[in-house]
Amino acid sequence: MAKPLKKIAAYHQYYGVNEAVESTIFATSEQGDKRIGVMWHTQGSGKSISMLFYAGKLLAQPELKNPTIVVVTDRNDLDGQLFQTFSSGKDLIKQTPQQVEDRDQLRQLLAQNEVGGVFFTTIQKFALNEEESRFPILNERNNIIVISDEAHRSQYGFTQKLHNGKFQTGYARHLRDALPNASFIGFTGTPISLEDKDTQDVFGRYVSIYDLQDAVEDGATVPIVYEARQIKLAENANHDELFAEIDELLEGEENPKLRLREKLLGSEARLHDLAVDFVQHFAKRNEVVDSKSMMVVSSRQICVDLYNQIIALHPEWHSDNINEGAIKIVMTGSASDTPEMQKHIYSKQEKQTLERRFKDPNDPLKVVIVRDMWLTGFDAPCCNTMYLDKPMKGHNLMQAIARVNRVFRNKSRENGGLIVDYVGIADELKDATQQYTNSQGKGKLADSVIDVFFKMKEHLEVIRSLFATPVEGKTFYVQTVLEKDNPNELLMAIRFAANHILSLDQLSFDGKAHEQHWFNKKETEPRKKAFLKAAGLVKKGYMLCGALAEVEPYNQEIAFYDAVRAILTKREQKGTGTNERQILLKKLVNQTVYSEGVIDLFDLLEKPQPQISLLSEEFLQTVKK
Repeated sequence: MAKPLKKIAAYHQYYGVNEAVESTIFATSEQGDKRIGVMWHTQGSGKSISMLFYAGKLLAQPELKNPTIVVVTDRNDLDGQLFQTFSSGKDLIKQTPQQVEDRDQLRQLLAQNEVGGVFFTTIQKFALNEEESRFPILNERNNIIVISDEAHRSQYGFTQKLHNGKFQTGYARHLRDALPNASFIGFTGTPISLEDKDTQDVFGRYVSIYDLQDAVEDGATVPIVYEARQIKLAENANHDELFAEIDELLEGEENPKLRLREKLLGSEARLHDLAVDFVQHFAKRNEVVDSKSMMVVSSRQICVDLYNQIIALHPEWHSDNINEGAIKIVMTGSASDTPEMQKHIYSKQEKQTLERRFKDPNDPLKVVIVRDMWLTGFDAPCCNTMYLDKPMKGHNLMQAIARVNRVFRNKSRENGGLIVDYVGIADELKDATQQYTNSQGKGKLADSVIDVFFKMKEHLEVIRSLFATPVEGKTFYVQTVLEKDNPNELLMAIRFAANHILSLDQLSFDGKAHEQHWFNKKETEPRKKAFLKAAGLVKKGYMLCGALAEVEPYNQEIAFYDAVRAILTKREQKGTGTNERQILLKKLVNQTVYSEGVIDLFDLLEKPQPQISLLSEEFLQTVKK
């Protein structure tokens, strides 16, 4: 049995929960309007744990007289994930939470409950029975608190629609009819503010905001980088205007036969081009960083068709065994699905197996193809790349791309997760960012991968300037070294390069050589430290932009610097252990993990591997000399 983990609140959770509890006490009073407010904490910053902290403190407030808490989501998988979080923290809430199984149990539990209780349900369980025109009152107590996870469309649902000659209201209206005196709080990473769907109108003012920039600066999440790789549908065709008109006409239409965009995106020729480009990009990405990726497409049929295109290129990726294979589809199914589609429909237990495999960085499952599943509430920190081939906008887009902003060892504050755009959603990203940062929020959503490339070049110049600084009248010419074909000569060059960096700190900061060649003569930090810092930033940048054609001329140079960095880092770790303790401290403070592999110099240089390891004691001894 695994040992329990103790988790404490980060500062944004501590202050946010205290504000929310104070607002709850007022909202439930005679002066309150039952709207507690909204906690806007960006995706990946611990929103589920914040809910647990909030519930735990709420249940301890004497003013609320042992309240009942109802946690509402709009999807079964989100309901299950939150329920698991609260079950793990039942000591904090001092009771065992209960997950509602069906509509009848929901009505029974809420009607009979007189005090306390923490219940989990999807909002769809607040559906009317066939003979009902209005949802019955289940409980009129005023110390019932409804926690709404993510203000999705189904949780608004107050307006009436005429259906089969009857006026029907949405689930949100039924929820309030059932609990007329309950108070409501919304937790969201992506607040909606579109016309009549305004999060604050429904739940009240923002009681706490922790946005993109806050999370990135604190190290709670990593930045998201954007790369455009569009595939044209046809030459000389203005599809954008046509799509805009069709989308307007078909808004809310569920008939898949009418989804022209999906048909165009799912054409055989286009999917072939997509599969070829994806496989090439994925391979280049994996040369510089061990990559787990999500491919997001527009329909379940496209999931299957694209899968077939990809395994035609890489048959070894396929396996009928749920515990094997490098690529899987994760999607819902129905009894009417074709046999070809049924092969990719999994049971609940099998989906849990796929979740476990994808979250494990050492598992060979590297790619999942999805339409909607796993795009909200699913955390796989090792997932560092998302390939988007589905038109998205607003909060749906924001939630989807946040799958790659979790902190992990193959990401950094400087360069985080990568979004590869195949459908041209740059404008939607900009619009979503403006909407997402509308209320005090700040922070840029995504950098361009080209921006990362130019930043990487700046760090390369820092390194070059170090090697251009003379030591005993000699500089180190990296380009000359890279032309060598003999592996042993390369190894010797790495030794000389490492010694050159170590010797720089023996130079006077007042020397002419320093003034002529040192990149920043006002910088007084040790030059070995400057090299390690710059080389690390180059490595991080290379992980993100390594698939660009512009990067190819720098591959060998970057590999060489990374080998030198590995040697110097290894030597440093052989010392007193101070560096290791600093790294562990950084992990605790920044909620991050610091660990990274080494680029294989000889693989990137396409040279034969000599019978000596760069990190072996034998080679380290030669460097010390």
